[in-house]
Amino acid sequence: MRWLFFLPLLILLALFALSNMQEVQLRLWPFDLAWATPVGVGMLLLSGIGFLLGATLAWAAGLPARRRAREMEGAARLLEAELAVLKAKQAQAQHEGAPAPMQLTLPAVR
Repeated sequence: MRWLFFLPLLILLALFALSNMQEVQLRLWPFDLAWATPVGVGMLLLSGIGFLLGATLAWAAGLPARRRAREMEGAARLLEAELAVLKAKQAQAQHEGAPAPMQLTLPAVR
């Protein structure tokens, strides 16, 4: 579904690169470096750098949410295991005819 948004942009960038083949010199200010390249290639390079920077920032922004999700999955597994033990105790107590003991120990949540 994301490709429906990015595909027209990629086509537009490719058409721009193919249409602008004049050579320009790209310079980086504090350094005395120059790179002679077609305008389209320079534009594609800058677009790629911008994409990688944006993707890195989006990935880094999602790190806390992924950490919380891992913690919640661990807590859910703990609770499911405890529920299975309690259900087994209840089934055993019903099988023996005695009322089931209702002892509940919850794990400490951080």
